[in-house]
Amino acid sequence: MDIEAQLQQLLHHAPQDGTTPQLLERAVIPVLRAYGAKMQHRDYYIMQNAQQRWVLTTLSNRATPDLEKKVVYGFSSPQDAVTFNGRGNPDLRPVALPIIHILFQLFAMKPVDSLVFFEQPGELSQGKEVKRQELEALIQQQLRQPPPDFA
Repeated sequence: MDIEAQLQQLLHHAPQDGTTPQLLERAVIPVLRAYGAKMQHRDYYIMQNAQQRWVLTTLSNRATPDLEKKVVYGFSSPQDAVTFNGRGNPDLRPVALPIIHILFQLFAMKPVDSLVFFEQPGELSQGKEVKRQELEALIQQQLRQPPPDFA
């Protein structure tokens, strides 16, 4: 599914409370569209456990061990997801999810600092990071701008 179809699906499934769809159209969708357009794939594989929760990885800084970052990895192939996370846990499985869904979920997952996407199959040493704080800051910036029909 292309980016625009994913965005329409997000809007369609939003609560029709008179506020949420307008908020999505004004602030969230433009930011998600921009980030989604930068990605090479329309779907990524996220590892999930038996309860359908995403696998969260805590990274620590070697120079400053107290400095931690919690990330969720997205992979361009299911094989990469399994290889990266190890084959030893039968409760984990790769699930293909639309990029817009993954980016949108970042808002709900407050303990997660970043998403890291591996764009090239087989290349697991270099990922593209999307930081939750940056995404939230861009949405706040969109909200501060006057609406297009403001006269």
